[in-house]
Amino acid sequence: MFRARVSTRLAAVLFVIFTSPLISAADEPAAEAEAAPAPVAADRPVLPSRSETMAADLLRQLPASEFVSLNASGTDFVALWRPANVAEPKGVIILLPGEGESADWPRGIGPLRRGLPDHGWHTLSLSLPDSPGLVLPMATEPAPEQPTDAPETVAEQPSEDPAPSEAGYLPEETAAAPGEQAVDDSDTQAPAETPPMKPDHSEQISARIEAALAFARSKQPKAIVLLGQGTGGYWAARFLQQEAPQDVRHLLIVQPRQPDGQEEPLAQLVPPLKLITGDFYYKDVTSDQRSARERLDASRRIQHPAYRQVGLPRQTGERQTDQEVLVRRVRGWLKRET
Repeated sequence: MFRARVSTRLAAVLFVIFTSPLISAADEPAAEAEAAPAPVAADRPVLPSRSETMAADLLRQLPASEFVSLNASGTDFVALWRPANVAEPKGVIILLPGEGESADWPRGIGPLRRGLPDHGWHTLSLSLPDSPGLVLPMATEPAPEQPTDAPETVAEQPSEDPAPSEAGYLPEETAAAPGEQAVDDSDTQAPAETPPMKPDHSEQISARIEAALAFARSKQPKAIVLLGQGTGGYWAARFLQQEAPQDVRHLLIVQPRQPDGQEEPLAQLVPPLKLITGDFYYKDVTSDQRSARERLDASRRIQHPAYRQVGLPRQTGERQTDQEVLVRRVRGWLKRET
């Protein structure tokens, strides 16, 4: 009997000795595994606009002495400057290229900006911002980065009973009593900052023309002429209509075209300016002839005192020959009208 009791007690002691490490090990919390850092999304570069790409190409092709950096509403842009090759310059001609054209476009703008300095004129050729239809798609914004120092957590299954709040009350106890108005925390939150609105296309162009005029005025010229080709002719006329600078009395447009999205036609925009105007168009282009006739008729109806159209001859297909004709006709108009 005694031996049986001893054996029983000894077995109990041995059970406690050998099982206690297992129990203590089970009670210890498992070490938290470090979460692998989430991959960081690489920033995708913003694609340059077409005008920026063309300006970069010009920087590689032309001498650095021809470039001037101007600022319009906080945005820097490139212009091409050529001083007159005479002792007494006649003035400054500001050239506005058409849609999709650079400041040294091989047809019209480039030959004019290089050829007119030999006849006494400074030339300043602008690069204009892309129209909305020509803007390249912007790079998509990268996804927000995941925190790398926090371990991954497993979502807990919601319990059937509602969890108490920090104060220890259940949701039923924190709800507003009948007759009481619940407080909306959203009203106390600070409103999100609204990013500044970007100027629209026409405002950007007007700002660049104004910057070019400021640069031209710094040269103290005898005269300032705005010359626009294609849609550049439209923007030049619109700027003169809205701003009416007193020191710009000459407008020269070459094969002008109304930009997409603009409602006011050239026939209603150009003649009422009552400026000394040279309207150049190509006789072999049917659409040019029709729109040129509309502008001429509009100028006659208001008896414009200094509106003159110049019909350019049929283009031969030889670029150098055709551009020499254009430069010669523009030079002749400037000689007569300035």
